[in-house]
Amino acid sequence: MIPTEDASARKKEIEEKLKQEQDTLTFIRENLEKSDQLTKGMVTILSSFESRLVQLENSIIPVHKQTENLQRLQENVDKTLSCLDHVISYYHVAKDTDKIIREGPAGRLDEYLACIAKIQKAVEYFQDNNPDSPELNTVKARFEKGKELLEAEFRGLLTRYSKPVPPVLILDAIGGDEELEVQEEVTLDHLPEAVLQDIICISGWLVEYGRNQDFMNVYFQIRSNQLDRSIKGLKEHFRKSSASSGVLYSPAVQSKRKDTPTKKPPKRPVYFPGTIRKAQNLLKQYSQHGLEGRKGASTLPPLEGHDHDLRVKHLTDVLSEKHGAAAGKDDVMDIEIDSYIYCISAFVKLAQSEYVLLTEIIPEHHQKKTFDSLIQEALDGLMLEGENIVSAARRAIMRHDYSAVLTIFPILRHLKQNKPEFDATLQGTAASTKNKLPTLIASMETVGAKALEEFADSIKNDPDKEYNMPKDGTVHELTSNAILFLQQLLDFQETAGAMLASQVLGDTYNIPLDPRETSSSVSSYSSEFSRRLLSAYICKVLGNLQLNLLSKSKVYEDPALSAVFLLNNYNYTLKSLEKSELIQLVAVTNKKVESSYRELIEQQVQVYQRSWWKVMEHLMDRNMPTFQPGTKLKDKERQMIKDKFKGFNDGLEELCKIQKVWAIPDTEQRDAIRQAQKRMVSEAYRNFLHRYSSISFTKNPDKYLKYKPEHVEEMIERLFDTSA
Repeated sequence: MIPTEDASARKKEIEEKLKQEQDTLTFIRENLEKSDQLTKGMVTILSSFESRLVQLENSIIPVHKQTENLQRLQENVDKTLSCLDHVISYYHVAKDTDKIIREGPAGRLDEYLACIAKIQKAVEYFQDNNPDSPELNTVKARFEKGKELLEAEFRGLLTRYSKPVPPVLILDAIGGDEELEVQEEVTLDHLPEAVLQDIICISGWLVEYGRNQDFMNVYFQIRSNQLDRSIKGLKEHFRKSSASSGVLYSPAVQSKRKDTPTKKPPKRPVYFPGTIRKAQNLLKQYSQHGLEGRKGASTLPPLEGHDHDLRVKHLTDVLSEKHGAAAGKDDVMDIEIDSYIYCISAFVKLAQSEYVLLTEIIPEHHQKKTFDSLIQEALDGLMLEGENIVSAARRAIMRHDYSAVLTIFPILRHLKQNKPEFDATLQGTAASTKNKLPTLIASMETVGAKALEEFADSIKNDPDKEYNMPKDGTVHELTSNAILFLQQLLDFQETAGAMLASQVLGDTYNIPLDPRETSSSVSSYSSEFSRRLLSAYICKVLGNLQLNLLSKSKVYEDPALSAVFLLNNYNYTLKSLEKSELIQLVAVTNKKVESSYRELIEQQVQVYQRSWWKVMEHLMDRNMPTFQPGTKLKDKERQMIKDKFKGFNDGLEELCKIQKVWAIPDTEQRDAIRQAQKRMVSEAYRNFLHRYSSISFTKNPDKYLKYKPEHVEEMIERLFDTSA
């Protein structure tokens, strides 16, 4: 049971909490009443505001709509006025642009094109809106007039500013000074920059708005003419420069490089046509007339120290003195060859430059066709000139003047060296254009191969004419001719080999083809195969020469002179081969060529020595009795000894007299033969004198003992010496 005091306290506590809750409830009710009053007041205010907004909206919206309509009307009025002004302006275009159009675009291209643009817009307006109006015809006529004047300006600018490229600039662009430490790229500026920009602008307008391609024909005609004139100007410059100094390089380069000591001097052309021309002179004069001088005798100087070059120089000097007019004509030919070679390189450089210029002016899809037309005149001229060279060589070969092939060599080599760049330049042109150079190369190779083959046959079939044989047994003109011709091939080994390979002559020389070399394409032949083919050809010429010399040697009645003749020719051939690179080239096919010639030379030396047997036999004791000193000889025995002495003396005198006028030009060979003969004859003669000098066989010993051994040696020493 809960105590009374605790219950009272608990009751009191509960009553206090109840009172607090009642107070809180009363506070909440009062606040709710206040909130309701505030809400009612706000609702009243909002209702009043809404009513006023409705009244305002009803008042403003009509005003706004009226203002908007007024603005729209204003805009329509402005647009109408603008359109009217725009339309009216089309009716005044012809009048406004009349003066500018009549005066043309010269000097004010931008302003002129702006006028043309106005006229074009007027044409479009009248076509769309009033195609029957007279104004359309007026602006059309004005537009056509403007276009014509633009075309005329295009032609005029090209004509006035397109000038031939100066020769010295072309030579710089060709790059003849390959040895310079610093190569400067030469740019060919065909047109002033401002003019070029005007031409590009006109071209672009004519393509886009003028709907006209005639200007492209105008372009290629004018530029084609300038390209052709540039090349012709180079030819003329070449002739003048070569005629005055004999050296061709750019004067501009000279002056520019005078103060540059670190740079090397300008390089000569890659070949020396003058040397080829001298060789042609020699070959031509040999083949047609022979050397002048005593009939049947050679005027060739001795080959002192095997100096073949001195001999060639001597021959050249002789011929140049006696055939001055012909030499002058040949110099002209030299210039023409040089000129043609340089013009080929110039064409490539100029054509490349023209293409760069063309790409800036002509639309892309017309560039290749226009370029093809542009280069035709200059290219055709060069190809025609090349064909004329081929025709001249062909006619010369028909006259058996095989030296003409030497003219083709430098040209052909240059064409083939430049063919890759040539093909790259002509890429995209018509097939007929791209085939012109290969056709010319093929023609040159065909003619060259024919000349080489016929030359080899001519060496074999040269007739044995007695009057054409050297009386002193020296080197025959045919030998000099053949060696000189072959030596010219050294500078053009690859070209000559390719000539032969182009005619598929491997079977002719029994040269096996590598599987990679069996293609019919000329370019597929390897350089090694061409070298082997050229080596075989040279061996063939040397073989034909040897056979012909053997045949010619039979013209001599004296076997000793025949031997001297063959000895001289074999020795001359061997020394010439050794002195040049011919020996290495021949060794590709015949590795024993040197030993073969030395064997032939030794054989002829032995044949020559037999000519002394008739003299030597008088010094032998054959069929002679043995004589004792102090023994009295019978008349028959004395006569036998006298006959021995007389036979030796007469034979020696006769032989020395005959052989004194013979010639062995090679000093070394001549001395060796003299020494061998001196040893052989002197030793036998000394022994002979020793046997019979103590025997009394005559009362007049001076009549029979005419010569001492020293005198005999002196007589032999004077053999082969026409000046003694």
